[in-house]
Amino acid sequence: MTGGDGDQMTDSRQYPGGTVTLTVPSHPKYLYVVRSALYPLILEAGFSKREARKVVLAVDEACSNIIRYAYAGDHAKTITMTVEDDAERFVVRLRDYGRKAGRAEIAPRDLKDIRPGGLGTHFIKLAFETVMYDTDQGPGTLLTLEKKKQQVKP
Repeated sequence: MTGGDGDQMTDSRQYPGGTVTLTVPSHPKYLYVVRSALYPLILEAGFSKREARKVVLAVDEACSNIIRYAYAGDHAKTITMTVEDDAERFVVRLRDYGRKAGRAEIAPRDLKDIRPGGLGTHFIKLAFETVMYDTDQGPGTLLTLEKKKQQVKP
């Protein structure tokens, strides 16, 4: 089966899915571990290489924002990524224990405002249908990113 961009897609009915959890230090040098773990999981979930690259970019951006804003560059903290894959959806949860972000800080800036940086939330919303920030879990934030799977017809 091929995706819309010509990349091979995996028939998600063949993949048993499941949950994978990874915890990394809050240092940018460890984001490659997050990217390296996430990319094959999204491919195995049945998404095209193009979609997988979008998801990885979005999660990388979210982790960078955690390091920059929630932890203010403190590399002694951790980020926990939990990936859940089932027949209908692919979910990435990112958990930090830093400063809670306010809604105004999370809101994307206007795309007409041309300047470097500040586009991470745009990338995230392009890659995922559902984006939820939960700040009611005690310290920090639980970011839940959900991508629906297209049903494969038998």
